[in-house]
Amino acid sequence: MPEQELAQSPRTAEKVGKSNSTQLRRFFKLRGVIIGTVILSIFVFGALLAPVLSPFNPTEINQDDQLVPPSAKHPLGTDQLGRDVLSRLLYGARLSLVVGFVSVGIGGSAGTVLGLIAGFAGGYTDSVISGIIDIMLAFPGLLLALVIIIFLGPGLLNVMIATGIGSTPRWARLVRSSVLSIKESEFVSAAKAMGASDTRIMFKHILVNIVAPVIVFSTLGVAGAILTAASLGYLGLGAQPPTPEWGLMLSESRNFIRVCWWAATFPGLAIMLSVLAINMIGDGLRDTLDPRLRGRI
Repeated sequence: MPEQELAQSPRTAEKVGKSNSTQLRRFFKLRGVIIGTVILSIFVFGALLAPVLSPFNPTEINQDDQLVPPSAKHPLGTDQLGRDVLSRLLYGARLSLVVGFVSVGIGGSAGTVLGLIAGFAGGYTDSVISGIIDIMLAFPGLLLALVIIIFLGPGLLNVMIATGIGSTPRWARLVRSSVLSIKESEFVSAAKAMGASDTRIMFKHILVNIVAPVIVFSTLGVAGAILTAASLGYLGLGAQPPTPEWGLMLSESRNFIRVCWWAATFPGLAIMLSVLAINMIGDGLRDTLDPRLRGRI
């Protein structure tokens, strides 16, 4: 029997629209969301307008301006090679945000597919996938990314791949647990009775009903990916000189921190504020989308 799709009535569509509008207003009423959105917007606009806002070339070496403290000419000072810190921060925001979103795209896609298959199929398939996930979870995320980087070699692209693969087991476990909680629901049984294929049930019926935790986790995953990429850059396994990347900026300036505090302080603040802003937005999404927490807002 072919699966029959039920069209929404105008009244049902109106109720859904009002519900979404209410959730959106509730989301933007949260103080943490407002603060996080403002901070993140500053970084996003700074990254997009970096060629316009940057007073100097971020990779240009100027021997006459080495270790210059913050001034009118260099608002955030210069590093040990005379490069303008503000310019490097703005261009570094581009790299950090790209790394965060691409890494989440890699880890989220792979983990979601594995979690869907494991949770829905069950049995031997679930045991094999869960076993692989458990082995990967035995390693801390940064250590797992570090091992992958050793095999792939240093570089920004490899950092994104390693960070994405390193986050895959956490994605898979989240999706698998969500699938297990709803795969025995009546609407799934009805879809099976109508002859829907397993693939259609997984992606058409189950995935759309676990999208809330996936969205929240993806937001928090971006923050974690930025932090992991900065850590790998600090260790010299991420972006390579003279690329203006926040973790690499910290690594290059650590030997001069006593005489050039600004070269390490501002990249560190950028990492902290961007991760904090994204976490604030993620917490707001969790509070808005989780029905158990809506009454507290």
